[in-house]
Amino acid sequence: MSGSDLPPASTVVDMYKSNGIKAMRLYCADKPALEALNGTDIRVLVDVPNDVLSNLSTSKAAAAAWVRDNIEPYHPSVVFRYIAVGNEVAGDAALNFLLPAIENVQSAITDAGLDKKIKVTTSVSQAIVDPCNLPSDGKFSKEAHKFMGPILKLIARNGAPLMVNVYPYFTYAYNPGDMDVRYALFTAPDTVVVDGKYKYQNLFDATVDSFYAAMAKEGVTGVKVLVSESGWPSAGGKAASPENARIYNQNLIDHVRKGTPRQPHPIKTYLFSMFNENQKAKGVERNWGLFYPNMKPVYPISFKRSSDTTDTDDSPAPAPTLAPARRGRY
Repeated sequence: MSGSDLPPASTVVDMYKSNGIKAMRLYCADKPALEALNGTDIRVLVDVPNDVLSNLSTSKAAAAAWVRDNIEPYHPSVVFRYIAVGNEVAGDAALNFLLPAIENVQSAITDAGLDKKIKVTTSVSQAIVDPCNLPSDGKFSKEAHKFMGPILKLIARNGAPLMVNVYPYFTYAYNPGDMDVRYALFTAPDTVVVDGKYKYQNLFDATVDSFYAAMAKEGVTGVKVLVSESGWPSAGGKAASPENARIYNQNLIDHVRKGTPRQPHPIKTYLFSMFNENQKAKGVERNWGLFYPNMKPVYPISFKRSSDTTDTDDSPAPAPTLAPARRGRY
């Protein structure tokens, strides 16, 4: 965890239930969290941490042991939906370890008879797609191109999505002179970007569709994007305020069922994060939470959209921080 004053896992799970939140991301197979999730209907995305990828990439036995120790003791009482093998892995680790680690974890899940229930993939940064003016111009960076093609083909064969951490906030904050903040906040009054037959009124859609374009350039068209993180900070940086965070996150919740211009179907989305964390770096990193550690909301937000009639896997869910501090986004 990255906070010295966060509530215990059992309390967090109770908060999820009381707020009607139906899915949770764990950045590692945290035992207290998994025990608290036992017997609930909360759907779980759990990460294989970056620091074990080297071992899992070279040893099928190690991958089998990870599944045996972290998944099988809790299944089916804990409803696992996805395993993300690594979060924003880059550089030599991505080139050398990521694909074989995914392959070995997939083999372990298959051998355990869980491959129909749990999909194995990885979570990538939005930064692996080169900056582009039009979503259709999206392509993987020179570095990412070296490893993304084989990974996409593997997850396509297994029917898994590609998980992407999508942060319009960072795109805006790094280029404030080139963008109206309303485009990042879902509040632009009209179309901002025209890309052939597709019209974009928000940066979130443009970012997601740039990944679909990049995947198509790798010859992969059947993989869906799952947004494994998205959010807006409430303090600590440019345009970071409780009001902007509320606007972004509420609009995100209300928007994702519509899909994007290129892919008009619901987008499974995880909000980052459940709590502010006082042990992260000063600035925005401490201020992504929907709640303070004392469980009071940072700003008012509704997780239930007015059009909702049933609970589905597509409902956005905050990613809690019941796990070690994750590494930087870029």
